[in-house]
Amino acid sequence: LKTNMASTDPVASSSSSAPPPPTEKKRKIKPYHKIKAHANPLSDNDFPYPVSPEAVDWSTQYPMHKGKAVTIADVGCGYGGLTVNLSPVFPDDLILGMEIRDKVVQYVRDRIDDLRGKNPGKYTNIGVERTNAMKYLPNYFAKHQLRKIFFLFPDPHFKKANHKRRIISQQLLSEYAYVLAPGGMIYTITDVEELHHWMAGHLARHPLFERIPNEDLKDDPCFDLIHRSSEEARKVDRNDGKKFPAVFRRREHPLMTDPFWGQ
Repeated sequence: LKTNMASTDPVASSSSSAPPPPTEKKRKIKPYHKIKAHANPLSDNDFPYPVSPEAVDWSTQYPMHKGKAVTIADVGCGYGGLTVNLSPVFPDDLILGMEIRDKVVQYVRDRIDDLRGKNPGKYTNIGVERTNAMKYLPNYFAKHQLRKIFFLFPDPHFKKANHKRRIISQQLLSEYAYVLAPGGMIYTITDVEELHHWMAGHLARHPLFERIPNEDLKDDPCFDLIHRSSEEARKVDRNDGKKFPAVFRRREHPLMTDPFWGQ
């Protein structure tokens, strides 16, 4: 006669066969973790834009500064590192980060709201806008409205067929010269040497821009910020990469001496 050695205690039986309690899933640290690194500026146009600078209501971005207009633009601002760091350096200027990726824009908006909440009265002069600066910059800014434009670590678009997507080009530089006041500055920096030569070369050949030697910028706080304030800059540092800056001033009158511009 075989004896069943298993316990007949219903409590013991149920506890031994019961599945373990479900483990709580680890909470995601950043809700914006699935964000594409770049966007095609020639195809992303599914968002509204103003018909003219006069139609822009800056008070929605800067409720504490009604009646003022943006004078500094951080084009392709990414996660807002430079935009945020510019705020205390230029407290009397309105600073706008411009970014084409919607999730990144939402991240920067949340970041600004958080900074304003934790620091009452501060960071009221910065904002962010989802837009395509390659297409709609003159829709936001009037002639000579800006005094500084930043292009930090833009997408290099390595393939020659995609060079038309680069943020610095012969055609776009005339638009930047239009919205930039005489004496205003364009700041560029990249970790791609070939792109650096591309951007600096196009700017140097444009009749309305002149390069400022790096050694003359040691007292310019912006020159320091473009090297260290953005998330991309810190990524380059972690990878022991090189950075290639170039800064240009907007001339008051064009210098027509280069055959590249038809003379």
